[in-house]
Amino acid sequence: MYVPGATGDHDSDRGVDDMSTEPQRSERPDETAPIDVGELAPSAPTPDLAEAPPSSPPPEMAELMRQVAALEVAVKKAPRKRKKNKGKLGSDRGIETMFRTSYRTHVDLSHLADNKANIMISINGIMISILLASISPKIDANPWLLLPTSVLLVGSVASLIFAILAARPRVTSHVVTLDDVRSDSSNILFFGNFITLAEDDFLLGMKELMQDTDRLYSNMIRDIYTLGHVLAKKFRLLRMAYNLFMIALVSGVASFLVVIAQVSLSGGTPTNLP
Repeated sequence: MYVPGATGDHDSDRGVDDMSTEPQRSERPDETAPIDVGELAPSAPTPDLAEAPPSSPPPEMAELMRQVAALEVAVKKAPRKRKKNKGKLGSDRGIETMFRTSYRTHVDLSHLADNKANIMISINGIMISILLASISPKIDANPWLLLPTSVLLVGSVASLIFAILAARPRVTSHVVTLDDVRSDSSNILFFGNFITLAEDDFLLGMKELMQDTDRLYSNMIRDIYTLGHVLAKKFRLLRMAYNLFMIALVSGVASFLVVIAQVSLSGGTPTNLP
């Protein structure tokens, strides 16, 4: 028997079965699905990191940084003070340079003094030769030449003597023994002292000196001191030689002029001069 609407009921029942077999969809969104930020909040412009203003440090940190910068500037400008090692010698290189420079200076000054003495000896020798060879034979005929010639001759001889004394070598003559060297009463570095020592004693004294740094420096310092005394005497004698030469030259020329003036005023008769 055909029942109206049966088919439809059957279809509706199948539809219900179909719905029951399908997985139920959850109304809650899937947690694993990506969430669009734009859907949750309104879109706003993202600030650029480069254009963001730098954050200022706290006041305490800024004050500390300023103090550190001020200290760095003060340290750079402050003069460096070297620590002085009281009672200690400097470096070996500095000591070597000091002794080398001092010895070179004294040797150069000694050469300078010898050259000046040689110049004075040469000039005075030439002047004495000219006065004796050229003017002395004419004194009999011209007695007015006696005074200026004598002044020049005496001054040149005195200057020559002091120049020779300045250039004359000096060597000590006292005898020095190895005990004197060991007691530091004589300087073994000076040739005037060790020439009286035997060769074996000299070698032994030098080896002992090289093994003791304090004694070595002391001998070198005393050697420089002795060189200074020798140079002082040389230059003192040279000063006397140059002063005497200058006085003799000025006095001789002045006396020549005075005598010539007297001869001219007396009518050119040298015999009338006293």
